Amino acid sequence: MTAQSSNPGVQLGMPQLPAPDYPAEVRARLERDAKEVIARYPESRSALLPLLHLVQSEEGHVTRTGMQFCADVLGLTTAEVTAVATFYTMYRRKPSGDYQVGVCTNTLCAVMGGDAIFEELKEHLDVGNDETTDDGAITLEHIECNAACDFAPVVMVNWEFFDNQTPESAKRLVDDLRAGREVQPTRGASLCTFKETARILAGFPDERPGAVEATGGAGPASLVGLRLAKGEALPPKVVSPRPSRPATEEGE
Repeated sequence: MTAQSSNPGVQLGMPQLPAPDYPAEVRARLERDAKEVIARYPESRSALLPLLHLVQSEEGHVTRTGMQFCADVLGLTTAEVTAVATFYTMYRRKPSGDYQVGVCTNTLCAVMGGDAIFEELKEHLDVGNDETTDDGAITLEHIECNAACDFAPVVMVNWEFFDNQTPESAKRLVDDLRAGREVQPTRGASLCTFKETARILAGFPDERPGAVEATGGAGPASLVGLRLAKGEALPPKVVSPRPSRPATEEGE
């Protein structure tokens, strides 16, 4: 019989059972990887963030099993691990797609068309924010600023940049992803799956040929301050003159 709380609208269920363990061969493999990660830090608990990426690379999201594993190898409580895993949005808490499609809806991207892109993609994919398409290919979400304002509006797929997007180009992008066609980011390496991205973020080498060399850089507008700090001479910016006011207004 389910216990009732003092609030008649709330029911208290049975406590959640302990998280199941990974299969023995999976746990052994993850323990070898975790040992390599932990060895990079003077304090083992500092390895928690990359270890959460590691377990995310196993199942595509951070499961209770993954959090229990992190707690075990780092000597932490599951509460300590959960507090971190639920704080950072890069850690998925439920099954998601092979491609995380994020539309920046912060101020500049929004006014440049990000809001329109996000609304069109929701309708085109028939999903809401943080929802996944029926084929498991794409999870759509609006994201916070990714420091690429000079390329606004920006869409990111598995944290790779797709710059200067429009609703039409964004719809073509997701259609290509769902169809399995090759998609090339505006800057940086070619796309890989979200699980593969998570392993790279855990600190393991990106072994795809040419991926490391194909790094993306900041845009010209982002680098103006750096160039000035280095003493470089910048070309003068040409601004169109304002139109003359009508003669009737000049004396006002």
